[in-house]
Amino acid sequence: MADFAKRSEVTIQTMGKVHNPSGEGVRAVSQQAQAKFLKQKNTPPPETNDHETKTKEGTAKRNITRKKTDPRETGNYDSRNKKQGGHGKGKWKDDELVGYDGEEVLDEKDPLYDEAEAPYVLGSHEDPVSEGFHEVEGKKIYGPMLTLSEFKLQVQECVHEYFDSCDTDEVIQTIEELQCQEFHPDVVKKVISISLDKHPRERELVSRLLTCLHPTPLSDADMETGFNILLDSLDDLTTDVPDARTMIANFLARAVVDEVLPPAYLSEQNNQRPGEIVIEKAISLLTREHSTARLERVWGPGDGRPVDELKVAMDQLLQEYLLSRELDECARCVKELDSAHYMHELVKRGVKKIAMEQDGKDSATQHEKSSIDAMAALFGFLVKNAIISEYQVKKGVDRLHRILDDLKLDVPTAPTLLQDFENMLKEELPPSQNAKKE
Repeated sequence: MADFAKRSEVTIQTMGKVHNPSGEGVRAVSQQAQAKFLKQKNTPPPETNDHETKTKEGTAKRNITRKKTDPRETGNYDSRNKKQGGHGKGKWKDDELVGYDGEEVLDEKDPLYDEAEAPYVLGSHEDPVSEGFHEVEGKKIYGPMLTLSEFKLQVQECVHEYFDSCDTDEVIQTIEELQCQEFHPDVVKKVISISLDKHPRERELVSRLLTCLHPTPLSDADMETGFNILLDSLDDLTTDVPDARTMIANFLARAVVDEVLPPAYLSEQNNQRPGEIVIEKAISLLTREHSTARLERVWGPGDGRPVDELKVAMDQLLQEYLLSRELDECARCVKELDSAHYMHELVKRGVKKIAMEQDGKDSATQHEKSSIDAMAALFGFLVKNAIISEYQVKKGVDRLHRILDDLKLDVPTAPTLLQDFENMLKEELPPSQNAKKE
């Protein structure tokens, strides 16, 4: 320990001085490297010919050159056999690589081949058309083409287009192209629920659409299942549309009349859902007198029927009003007409055909019983409740003035009656609306 303690400290600065203070004996280059350098320096370079391309036979260089250059000389050289500058060994075949379009080519003879990994398209396993192979996509089909939410969205867009075009063939073609037979019962529920907050015209179109969809592409089982889904969602539909139960009962009765549903369906549902108002109302609609003819017009005169039939409906409700004098009931019937743009015809027929031609009496002598007075009260009530616009009333009165000469031939007191009607109508309307009319 004493000797070790006397030794100087070894550091980076004193390391060379301690071990080799003079620096002698340390060679910069080894003897072997010096000898090799001197040998290369004294050896003259070999003579080469820049134009010489041939090599000696039997050498490794000759063998490598033959493999690389011979195909070029013959014109059969294929650069695809090279692997990043290599000589082509270990090159994958083209059929084992991913194609340029990104689709992996699988070999069915491969022991590790899995059919589930092969290209496929979603389709319906119950639809015989979509089973097996999709000709357009060129792929196998497993399951439905769309999810339920996607399918409902497509049906909703198609139904809205149908309300504009009234083309049932287009709807049938769209449902068939979707290839989702598993979701066909939801078509019934979807189209009916869409029409609940629409007008009678749209509900009539839906009833006709269900008739066209049956039995292809919607079968009997699809129709019954669809109405079951609809009945199960009555509470949710009633929250959005208070009159949903009444309208669904009309749809059920109309479907039985159109032979979309069998009559036994209502009996089965009545046993399964005892006390359900919808089922009971549908059965009552089918058991009343002339039920078939009435259910064909179950959606009222505003279902898109011809103008001639609309005029007949106007005459009937006006005559019923003159007998009962119930303003609320008559207003409800006018709403069911769903023809706000054609209410001027109601004014014209109410004054001309119903009031003038029915009695032709002067309202000054029998004011309380006059039909003219009743018509003035009716149209004043309809304008106050925004059922008929004031413009439609004014247009109807203008039409009466244009045919006044013809009216005098049938009713000589027509000019006086028309003037009395206008005066009574001014009294029925609010002051602000009277000012606008004048």
